[in-house]
Amino acid sequence: MKNIYTHIPGFPRVGAQRELKTALERHWRGELAAVELEAEGRALRARHWARQRNAGLDFVTVGDFAFYDHVANHIQLFGCEPARFGFQAETPLERYFTLARGRAGAPRGDCACGHGSANGQDSHAGHDSGSPALEMTKWFDTNYHYLVPELDAATHFELSSTRLFDEVDEALALGHAVKATLIGPLTFLWLARSTDATPRRDLLDCLLPRLLPIYGQVLARLKEQGVAWVQVEEPILGLDLPQEWRSAFDTAYWQLNQAGAPLLLATYFSPLEENLSLACRLPVAGLHVDGVRAAHELVSVADWLPVHKVLSVGIVDGRNIWRTDLDAALGTLAPILEKRNGQLWLSTSCSLLHVPYSLEAETALDPELASWLAFAHEKLDELAVLKTAIEQPGAAAAALAASRAAIATRRASPRVRDAAVRARLATLPDHAAQRKSPFAERRLLQGAKLNLPPFPTTTIGSFPQTPAIRSARAAYKRGDLDGTGYEAAMRAEIEHAIRRQEALGLDVLVHGEAERNDMVEYFGEHLAGFAFTRNGWVQSYGSRCVKPPVIWGDVSRPAPITVAWARHAQSLTPLPVKGMLTGPVTILQWSFVRDDQPRADTADQIALAMRDEVDDLQQASIDIVQIDEPALREGLPLRQARRAAYLDRAVRAFRLTAAVARDGTQIHTHMCYAEFNDILPQIAALDADVITIETSRSAMALLDAFGDFRYPNDIGPGVYDIHSPRVPDREEMLALLRRARAVIPAGQLWVNPDCGLKTRGWPETEAALRHMVDAARQMRAEWASEAASETARTAANAAANAALAAEPGPLLNKVAAEADSGTAEAA
Repeated sequence: MKNIYTHIPGFPRVGAQRELKTALERHWRGELAAVELEAEGRALRARHWARQRNAGLDFVTVGDFAFYDHVANHIQLFGCEPARFGFQAETPLERYFTLARGRAGAPRGDCACGHGSANGQDSHAGHDSGSPALEMTKWFDTNYHYLVPELDAATHFELSSTRLFDEVDEALALGHAVKATLIGPLTFLWLARSTDATPRRDLLDCLLPRLLPIYGQVLARLKEQGVAWVQVEEPILGLDLPQEWRSAFDTAYWQLNQAGAPLLLATYFSPLEENLSLACRLPVAGLHVDGVRAAHELVSVADWLPVHKVLSVGIVDGRNIWRTDLDAALGTLAPILEKRNGQLWLSTSCSLLHVPYSLEAETALDPELASWLAFAHEKLDELAVLKTAIEQPGAAAAALAASRAAIATRRASPRVRDAAVRARLATLPDHAAQRKSPFAERRLLQGAKLNLPPFPTTTIGSFPQTPAIRSARAAYKRGDLDGTGYEAAMRAEIEHAIRRQEALGLDVLVHGEAERNDMVEYFGEHLAGFAFTRNGWVQSYGSRCVKPPVIWGDVSRPAPITVAWARHAQSLTPLPVKGMLTGPVTILQWSFVRDDQPRADTADQIALAMRDEVDDLQQASIDIVQIDEPALREGLPLRQARRAAYLDRAVRAFRLTAAVARDGTQIHTHMCYAEFNDILPQIAALDADVITIETSRSAMALLDAFGDFRYPNDIGPGVYDIHSPRVPDREEMLALLRRARAVIPAGQLWVNPDCGLKTRGWPETEAALRHMVDAARQMRAEWASEAASETARTAANAAANAALAAEPGPLLNKVAAEADSGTAEAA
């Protein structure tokens, strides 16, 4: 007798129409009270649980919802909010959003200028700089950003939030069978950062014993509430773990098991490899594994896992949007079912947080393409079909036939292949990914051509997307504004951005990207082989959602994309304007990528398309071109053994894009929210003339690695965090720049924000950039003063040497006398 259960690790939070995004932003603007925001959260959860139950899932997942980030939920649950925020009488929700968004500084003493003086020259010595938000970084190898817990050797944990338990009560009251979910204790500690330089191993030794009793309390309370299962997520079991961390699993899970709650240990994103036997022997009631990324391990897991434990197989891809080949899935499951005597749980490989909500709204999508896709709702239905096909094969015949037909149509479609694209890739010369001259030679030519001051100032690319910009774009898409009217509106916005930058005193300008909806979607809309959804939103962090393109066929660029906008911007100013492009690796990483050919081939196709854009920009006299690659590290395989091959392919794709640039064309790139220490050779191999990186939330700590590595090219460490409305003062930016200069030669340093300014408003943007420009000018003055002093010392030494050569006797007597006098004074 077969006994099949279905569940999912998690569900998208934002809602079918991004209801959570709307509610959050209204709350932050003061338009929606906290009680109303909580009501919206309850309504979303109820709808999502109902959808899971209606799809036939045996359990609904509770604890996957978050108003901003699920890791931040755990920070509050465990009572480890950093003391630096100085929380006092704030509500839990107020504290939660302060962790995520920071807190703006308040005036001190008699300073009442708000954010900057009337003339823009205030040093803000009279301001409290506030509290920066928690650092954000990528959730493993996804485009989701989590808030990094800040821990130290003295961190105290206590059960401090009831939100998880309240949500469990909500689901139980609605009649659902509940599976609660928690990040596991080892993963929570691994994801944190030490604020007192305590090594990771020591942090584990001192904090795990304090944290485990709190987990025990949580599990005991969930058991008391009557949850059916507790999913404990330990995705770090898919990493190359130090031995002390592997050993800690036995101790931790022996203790957690004492609470008596049935535990489903969940891993995803990577094979278990050397951790496979460890995961199978831990004292838990069940194990969930990623059956998509680690399909080759399923038989081994089925062999190693004791028969009394539940095996949950993530057989439906939770990371991509292609329809599951149900016949292939059933073939994969067949030997597992045999080994498990027909007892099996079916699931998605990971949380559905990483895919859009539903295909129901995609009425404008090409019908054939739509038949190849499955979003979160459809993936629930696929699980139901698989369960039926195993338990009652005849009842699933029609659904399996429909799946079979869609898979066959996609494989046979002539639309997905372009002979010209494939021929171009096949005939590339060996030097196609190599700049003509080395950086040292290019730098001299670019310096003479651009004539920039030391510590040149710039921004990362985008400026605020105002209501007027969004309204014009929406009117254009609806047909209420024709192409001529839309172009005129965008040109006016570009001029507005140029004039504001000139007034602020920036050295290298950008056109502001008013015409762009998203840094990947915008380019994909102009490339062959891409398709776009109407409502395929995926959460990136907080209220920030992206709508990833679907790469379904061979990629090419039918016509120039950005050239006319860049040429217009450059015509408005004598200052250099950067051309702004998204790099091939980021376009790949932030899209849903075809799975019918190697990803490296798709990356090279995108690279050639963007290479043509670089060439057209320089032909249009755009002397600086920025090729953003914020996702380069994001694509890094979680296992060390596979990283070199990925990095080689990623570096090649970037260089293939940039190598068409002449020596006098300065190539910039931008990367954000990632650790770079272990890939610095590859970052240097990109051979970008200037790299800008996010460093402000880590107080320039990321820059140390660049200094130790002796990074050869120019670098712009971000001096303020654009993901927070907080406006840091000039002194704070100066401190960061001085910290940067301590590890990077002054002549290599640029000055810029952490990232693009699209999500910010103009008042805070101008205030922050004014402080940034002032800080850069102060750095120039300090460097000039030091240079003048050094010149004076050099001249004095030269004069002394000349005098010594002319009259050595008297001068040596004078030096000896001064030395004797100094010795006497010291005595």
